[in-house]
Amino acid sequence: MARPLPYMERCRERYGDVFTMRIAQEGTWVFLADPDAVREVFTGDPAVFHAGEANRILRPWLGANSVLLLDEAPHLAQRRLLLPPFHGERMQRYGELMTEIAQRNVESWPVEEPLRLWPQMQAVTLDIIVRTIFGLEEGERMDRLRARLRDGAEMTTAWPTMAAMALLGPDRVGASRAFRTRIEPIDEVVFAEIRRRRGATDLAERDDILSMLLQARHDDGSPMSDQELRDELMTLLIAGHETTATSLAWAVERLLRHPGAMARLRDGDEEYLDAVVKETLRLRPVLPVVVRKLKAPVTIGGWDLPEGATVTPCIHLIHRRADVYPEPARFRPERFLEQPAGTYTWLPFGGGVRRCLGASFAQFEMKAVLRVIAGARRLRPVNPEPEPVRRRAITLTPGRGTEVIASAG
Repeated sequence: MARPLPYMERCRERYGDVFTMRIAQEGTWVFLADPDAVREVFTGDPAVFHAGEANRILRPWLGANSVLLLDEAPHLAQRRLLLPPFHGERMQRYGELMTEIAQRNVESWPVEEPLRLWPQMQAVTLDIIVRTIFGLEEGERMDRLRARLRDGAEMTTAWPTMAAMALLGPDRVGASRAFRTRIEPIDEVVFAEIRRRRGATDLAERDDILSMLLQARHDDGSPMSDQELRDELMTLLIAGHETTATSLAWAVERLLRHPGAMARLRDGDEEYLDAVVKETLRLRPVLPVVVRKLKAPVTIGGWDLPEGATVTPCIHLIHRRADVYPEPARFRPERFLEQPAGTYTWLPFGGGVRRCLGASFAQFEMKAVLRVIAGARRLRPVNPEPEPVRRRAITLTPGRGTEVIASAG
């Protein structure tokens, strides 16, 4: 739990590209660091490879209807309802909003004083996700929702919560009075927004995600229930806030140690900006693994695996393969200008039918925010040494919070 990346690297050195771990409350996990084995998982039968069941640790926060916790037909049905808001053309409309929020935040940074950038990126991505999901303008409702969600994000990523999950399992934690006391205030404001929006007469003219989901229909013509909406909105809020904020903090942390890369970014090279995002997500993935629970015996990479095991394509180890990425520990965005990201060798958003719905949104958002930072401020690191990777619940964050000193652009 304390140093997962060096541990996984030592396991690969000792055992090879496939190795087994046994984890409290989770059972047997089989780690895969070979692209061919990862392809077998991502192209395998979804009735055999259950991602929803494997993600059960998230149930207390997201709820039983979350697309991340469903499998087979229910998963596909819910995924179809969630796809339209992330359509490319519609997503482009959010670009101006993202830029506006980022500019407002960057302009508030103190000049020539130490600043932890990671909390700033959390504030930016929280505002972006709340505005795009709920379509709220600044005001009392926005402030209340933002405050409750910030509290929820802290709870989901706190060490005590992680320790409780490991010791007791998600079902017992989710049923506890302590947990309900923290989650119920968030549910209160989310359900209130759902009820208020159901009564709106301009749903068809709005482009926020909640309004679009209220107009979505299941195959039988029925609308999504309030509980379904709550669970999917919480999924988008939690999955789309903390992860993108951390990736942005890592991008700046890496750029600060590579002044040439930052200078090229300031020149407005859009292709290079895209490569910076991809290289950041390769070298510093926020999540080190994806998981699938086996519902039948399978053979993967020549190994016979039993029903009930969890197969674990290891993002971190795949991204550090020298045969795919020469000098894998080096931050070198140019590699993605020389060759495109591979389907089974670049995995920050998972893959197959379970690939993250918000993958394009997250990359689009990262580019919008980095564009503002590069153009508005000149940054230098407080400490010349690279920041260590710090585990924060299930995510991997900059150990010092990306400490910078900003000067006027």
